[in-house]
Amino acid sequence: MNSTKNINNNDSVAAKPKAVVLLSGGLDSATVLAYARKLGFECYCLSLDYHQRHIAELDAAKNVATVMGAALHKTAQLDLSLFGGSALTDDAIAVPEIETVGIPVTYVPARNTIMLSLALAWAEVLHSQDIFIGVNALDYSGYPDCRGEYVKAFQDMANLATKSAVEGQTITIHAPLIDMTKAEIIRLGTSLGVDYAMTVSCYQADAYGEACGLCDSCRLRREGFIAAGLADPTRYRKQP
Repeated sequence: MNSTKNINNNDSVAAKPKAVVLLSGGLDSATVLAYARKLGFECYCLSLDYHQRHIAELDAAKNVATVMGAALHKTAQLDLSLFGGSALTDDAIAVPEIETVGIPVTYVPARNTIMLSLALAWAEVLHSQDIFIGVNALDYSGYPDCRGEYVKAFQDMANLATKSAVEGQTITIHAPLIDMTKAEIIRLGTSLGVDYAMTVSCYQADAYGEACGLCDSCRLRREGFIAAGLADPTRYRKQP
């Protein structure tokens, strides 16, 4: 797992290494895309339509990928509402609008494992050895699949399970935001030119991408902009 915060100016005109970047359309993944590009990678962005409640994030992902110069953007289709078990995939489970304790009902079972597995498959096809994911262990509601030990375990598995790794082309899972606060993430993205007005983080954003201002994701995002000392460009449909 690579969690370094150092940025290298490596925008060479020479052929760039390819990386698969998981792109949800939210603040963190947009920052990771900017970070990967700054490191000199040619970025292939992958989103997942899992029939999430906040489907507007996929429109945001498409826009972010285009504006930020991704080499290609694909959206995989996998209906996790077949299983439910999460406020993001089951209409019978409400999104909490107050701060929660423990692992919240917005946790989607196996989502990051599924997304990383799809990214791994595409990386093999692209002959890429690098996958970027925007998981964060500090400000991210306590999700178990956002921890550093999880990312390392997936990387270990990837290097046991793939033809490319067995033949010597090992995979690195980069989680550059893993130990950063939301304010640090926002400052980093701002320094890299990310326009956060394009992004959608809200767990129950409407069809226009307007945020509720009340869910955990909105709270963390809003508090991050305040702590960073920067204006929050989020379009809220309710006053936070």
